[in-house]
Amino acid sequence: MAKKLVIKVTAGADAPERCSQAFTVAAVAVASGVEVSLWLTGESSWFALPGRAAEFELPHAAPLPDLLESVLAAGSVTLCTQCAARRGIEQRDTVEGVRIAGAQVFVSEIMADGVQSLVY
Repeated sequence: MAKKLVIKVTAGADAPERCSQAFTVAAVAVASGVEVSLWLTGESSWFALPGRAAEFELPHAAPLPDLLESVLAAGSVTLCTQCAARRGIEQRDTVEGVRIAGAQVFVSEIMADGVQSLVY
């Protein structure tokens, strides 16, 4: 089993099923004891802002705020630096526990021994 799972989610409300799958896999992995790093990029960047996950709806899916909360509690959530800048999001704007970091940090995470990565 991988020591760490890095998940990069690019989809948001524009592709709700892909978005929900990424958050669900992250939350299930955390609940299974896997170290998880969830990266918010593209349209999923908006979920780094307070209240935005609560606006997301997908029938028969777990509530996004609950999934995000579980990952934040036991894993890490990172907002892409460039994605944040393009949307005018600054660190002070984000949900507590979300960090902003760039490609160098992403590459170092996915290149570490024992890491598996997924992109949604």
